[in-house]
Amino acid sequence: MSPVRRCSRTACGRPAVATLTYVYADSTAVLGPLATYAEPHCYDLCAEHSERLTAPRGWEVVRLLDGSAPARPSGDDLEALANAVREAARPQERAAEAGGGGRGADPMEVARRGHLRVLRSPDN
Repeated sequence: MSPVRRCSRTACGRPAVATLTYVYADSTAVLGPLATYAEPHCYDLCAEHSERLTAPRGWEVVRLLDGSAPARPSGDDLEALANAVREAARPQERAAEAGGGGRGADPMEVARRGHLRVLRSPDN
């Protein structure tokens, strides 16, 4: 017997990554991380089948996140990162427009490349 659990869907041999459990009393399908051990009333699903899972009409699908898996960056995360990079680049543009070049403003600054700065050690 293979130590890797396989998808419960017919004719699918991919490794399982999630476990599906039906809660009939609440008309709910719960899809969560792969259970520790296989149970007869649960279904193990591969990544493709877990993403495409739909429930019967009138049922709710509850998807539990796996806390150990790294979270995928959302559009908001990527936009926040882009805004932070733009903001970090702005002071250099303002200093260049003023004609100062930005070096005289900070005596600890040795060099600058884009939004990155090389600072002198406080010991020197």
